[in-house]
Amino acid sequence: MKAKNRDQSLSDSRELDGSYDQLTDSVEDDFELSTVCHRPESMDKLQEQTKFTKKELQVLYRGFKNECPCGVVNEENFKTIYSQFFPQGDSSMYAHFLFEAFDTDKNGSISFEDFVFGLSIILRGTINDRLNWAFNLYDLNKDGCITKEEMLDIMRSIYDMMGKYTYPTMQDDAPRDHVESFFQKMDRNKDGVVTIDEFIESCKKDENIMQSMQLFDNVI
Repeated sequence: MKAKNRDQSLSDSRELDGSYDQLTDSVEDDFELSTVCHRPESMDKLQEQTKFTKKELQVLYRGFKNECPCGVVNEENFKTIYSQFFPQGDSSMYAHFLFEAFDTDKNGSISFEDFVFGLSIILRGTINDRLNWAFNLYDLNKDGCITKEEMLDIMRSIYDMMGKYTYPTMQDDAPRDHVESFFQKMDRNKDGVVTIDEFIESCKKDENIMQSMQLFDNVI
């Protein structure tokens, strides 16, 4: 029974990356299994639980497996990978917040399932799904509302990530100014926090935000 489960696990993984080969012998199978910490769920389950096609999942899995051969990524490795996209700045803090948003079960690592579930929402989810995901990213302590301090931490991390040599040059007080503008628009009852309802309502009324979300529709 154990051997059968191992064979099924390997088969599911190879189905995902498109490299399944029934001629692979057992020595190679055992070696590959011994180097992997986590194997993803079956293709059928991932298709049911996300809005990706089989081919799209295979493309995503190849990329994930290339960066994370053991099947999961911890926060430090995630930061290293993410920093490659923003060499001009310091992306470590924003990557930390992003990691927390993807690590939904809070076990200190992101599996392929965690990755595609989050990506499916960001790229293929409804407007409400995407806004709920964004709100969860900004709600750092997960208490159901966004404070100015939380939004300021997010804004500072974004400005750090973009770097000091952007054009036009960003002023030091730009993150705080952005937060004040954010709260003027979204804190409808002026109680000092933004709730999920205030956030979604305000975003839906902002044409720029709605247009930016549509840019993700055909990313993959």
